[in-house]
Amino acid sequence: MKKSYIILPVILIAAACSRMDSLQPQGGIILADQLKETNAILPSRADASFNGMFTKLGSPGSVFGGTRPDDFGFVMMAFSNDIEAADVVLANSGYNWFSVCGALTSRNADYANPYVRYAAPYNTIAAANEIITSYSGSDKDIEVRYKLAQAHAVRAFAYMNLAPYFQFGYAAGAEDLPCVPIVTEKTTDFTSNPRASVEDVYELIISDLTYAIDNLEGYVRTDKAKIDRQTAYGLRARAYLNMQEWALAAADAAIAAEGYTPASIVEVSRPYFYDIGEHNWIWGYDMTTDLAMSNPYATSSAWIRSFSGDGYSAGTQVYSCINNLLYDKIPDTDVRKGWWVNSDLESPLLENVTWNGVSGNAVAGMSIDNVKLPFLPYTNVKFGMYSIGGTTNDEDWPFMRVEEMILIQAEGLAKSGSEAAARDLLENFVRTYRDPAYSSAASGRSLEDEIWFQRRIELWGEGFSNSDTRRLAKPLVRFHGGTESNVPEAFRFNMAADDGWWLMRFTSGELNTNLAITDNTGGSLPVQDQNPSLRDGVTD
Repeated sequence: MKKSYIILPVILIAAACSRMDSLQPQGGIILADQLKETNAILPSRADASFNGMFTKLGSPGSVFGGTRPDDFGFVMMAFSNDIEAADVVLANSGYNWFSVCGALTSRNADYANPYVRYAAPYNTIAAANEIITSYSGSDKDIEVRYKLAQAHAVRAFAYMNLAPYFQFGYAAGAEDLPCVPIVTEKTTDFTSNPRASVEDVYELIISDLTYAIDNLEGYVRTDKAKIDRQTAYGLRARAYLNMQEWALAAADAAIAAEGYTPASIVEVSRPYFYDIGEHNWIWGYDMTTDLAMSNPYATSSAWIRSFSGDGYSAGTQVYSCINNLLYDKIPDTDVRKGWWVNSDLESPLLENVTWNGVSGNAVAGMSIDNVKLPFLPYTNVKFGMYSIGGTTNDEDWPFMRVEEMILIQAEGLAKSGSEAAARDLLENFVRTYRDPAYSSAASGRSLEDEIWFQRRIELWGEGFSNSDTRRLAKPLVRFHGGTESNVPEAFRFNMAADDGWWLMRFTSGELNTNLAITDNTGGSLPVQDQNPSLRDGVTD
């Protein structure tokens, strides 16, 4: 590792909360300028724009151009959203660029973290709109039609990464409340573009995904970084789940899962989830070495994985850990218990891991100067790397796995009146691929809470925790009063399901330029140890 590495965060950490007043708004001027350029677009540029739309989904410097280690598109957004919920715990350290998420100070309109999380989706929407405009009138060409379909699907994906965080959803009966501005290829007024309702945003999402499904029939993608018809079905299943269209969600998820099998117990008995070629991935981000090395610190490998030889997680002991409340609920017979080290820094997943000549559980406690500090209790070893201790940080990221689709089916079936079928599906999945001793009734939870529990374990760290908590109208429960907690004191608080502080605020640039925007103002900054008696039905 470069000797200058440990100095770098100290120099840059002050920028983590810098003011964003001087930056252009993503829902206004930037989009207008970008869309105007499409009038004379060349076919070669259209193809480059199409490929670039996917590249930007997880590239370092997706918004700020490579200057920040906390700027890596939708992968960074997934990470941020999980840290804002209950299950992913990071140290309260000067090296933690995501501390605003742990403390929920991310509601400040001038901070960089929420700016990226607003700008990245609208930049992607702009890219999709540009493609839709540039190929207008050419959709008789089947290849063009496939590109248009994917642009619509990506646009829907972008809105799905905005809608749950700027307004309460269908579970709260908030369909008529203002969500985010809608910008399509037909939008012309960017300075007076009010927030559309939740219902209208989801209407656009469903319309885009239905268009994609209708126009991707016959498309065979060359790699899983692109969107095929099954991926579009999977995205629509997510949208229907948010809309509480349970039967439709289950049906779409079943189609998305066709031909895919979950990772086996043997496969997930080692650090896994790093290669887009893994058979259980439906869609993912394909990180190239050149792209990762443009800023290796702005990658999932640097932050979420615990085995990078050139990253923040290992190098500064800002490991992504599981909340011990959730960890303690995982049965010892479940292979996923080993996705995190225990309080003694032990995990069976480390049995065949070797780093710098050290093997097994000793890897957890070892230190390497300027490279690795000891794991913290409950550090994740779920996410592996091509090479333990590697420095290229070019590991891929799962945007969609078949395991998620199975859990959507189970939830959709359970909530549409087919509880027996839901239990059968859930038990078959868990017994076959995770815990041979599993019984859905053993915990005493409701079926709804049991499915959420399985989602929280299976999809831990992949960006679903915040949106799931919201769509289920659950409280944020990070600690229990009187119970030992591994959550740092500054981040140790609970919050009611209807607390207005859940809602993200709009960036200063957007508010200053789009004069029709009315900001979210509800709630107040949480304080340490507030609401110790709140419970969520899973970690009780």
